Amino acid sequence: MPAIGPLELIIVLALALVILGPKRLPDAGRSLGRGMREFKQAITGGDDDDEQRPRDAPSLESKRGASA
Repeated sequence: MPAIGPLELIIVLALALVILGPKRLPDAGRSLGRGMREFKQAITGGDDDDEQRPRDAPSLESKRGASA
């Protein structure tokens, strides 16, 4: 599979500028970056909404060991 070179990138950016225009191009780039960031977080499991056990809270193993 051939690599994408600088000439191809310039052509793609020029087409994006012609199609979107100079006013909408920064918004499109921002949206694309946000989408890529959210996708990466979903893939790697970097979800901030998950409840995490505090570091000083005892683990289940220490509770089982103390009661046995």
